[in-house]
Amino acid sequence: MADNLLFFTELMGMPVLDLKGSRIGRVKDAALVPREHASRIDRYLVGGGDAWLTVRHDQIAEIGRETGIRLGDEQLVPYHEDDCILRIARDLLDQQIIDVTGRKVVRVNDLTMEIRQEGGHATLHVVEVDVGLRSVVRRLLQGGMPGRWIRRLQEPIPPNSIRWELCNVVESDPLRRLRLAISYDRLEELHPADLADIVEELSPAEREAIFETIDSEVAADALSEIEPKMQAAILESLEPEKAADIVEEMAPDEAADALSELQDETSEEILGEMEAEPKTEVQELLEFDEDTAGGMMNTEYVALPEAATVADALVALRASEDLLEQLNTIFLVDDREKLVAAIPLARLFVAPVDSLLKELASDPLIQAPVGESQDRVTEQFDKYNILTLPVVDEDGKLTGVITADDIISVLRQK
Repeated sequence: MADNLLFFTELMGMPVLDLKGSRIGRVKDAALVPREHASRIDRYLVGGGDAWLTVRHDQIAEIGRETGIRLGDEQLVPYHEDDCILRIARDLLDQQIIDVTGRKVVRVNDLTMEIRQEGGHATLHVVEVDVGLRSVVRRLLQGGMPGRWIRRLQEPIPPNSIRWELCNVVESDPLRRLRLAISYDRLEELHPADLADIVEELSPAEREAIFETIDSEVAADALSEIEPKMQAAILESLEPEKAADIVEEMAPDEAADALSELQDETSEEILGEMEAEPKTEVQELLEFDEDTAGGMMNTEYVALPEAATVADALVALRASEDLLEQLNTIFLVDDREKLVAAIPLARLFVAPVDSLLKELASDPLIQAPVGESQDRVTEQFDKYNILTLPVVDEDGKLTGVITADDIISVLRQK
């Protein structure tokens, strides 16, 4: 093990010596100031009786596991509580943090720090979060025997740690989170399903903290992957304005499903904060029974006039870039918006651009009325092996589509 590494359990209780080598106290805690530096220990809390003093990182001349902390500056001040600091013993040990690489929530048992020389001062930088059995052993034996003995005892145990820069601290208090300048950038890079798994492991306050802070589009994608009751709990915990921002980014059918789980008053509050267009789409879907085709359908699709060509379809697809990931079919409607045909997207790429789309249509045209039962819709997907099912009203007008992932969600809930 590198000589320049120090565990937080070894730092706790370490003697602090003045310029003459006399002990002025022992370390009771240490703190990061994330908005100043992401990993450097910014200050040390030194206790002598009931009075705690603050030692700044630039006041330390030397740090040694056996010798302790030797000061290069004795101008110390009494410790005062500060919302901008993250105290390790109080705020991190035994707390849950997010391992963004492992896509999981872990409990902090100890921290590994690196001793560095910077500008004539000795500093400590957090390099790893220790979550395995080694760190448990150190915690159990902390203060009971010399540190060098503990290090020898832990050697046969495989290490289990996570790089500090690959972790996200979850701070549930909004004001404190702001002052600490904690960023959830790495969480926003996760796949929505992975982020949803992580969120489900957190406490209600921690879930709220994440959804209040991350980008609304990311929040919407993650919320769509969470089971309905927890979706409702999260939306209810947020301010209506923030909840509306997230719901607006969801697919209309998913947004309607989420709002249908809420109390009417809460749902109306959120709808009242939404922009007119997404609000109207969601309200229309909320009118359908959730166990019918109308309640299952999504109102986001691409429909063209029945005289459209492949070239027209390609232009329409470029204008609907945000739908491309889940799009596999485009539709033709007549001048009364009645569904005429369905064209598999793959056929566009092997046809001349001047070809009429109706010549590429699937035959026969499979569709479902808005009142079709959920069970019957599921049967159609299974029977005809389709990926998308158009939904029409009593006049045959195209009103929405049901996709295979909607069916998977229904089957999973059952």
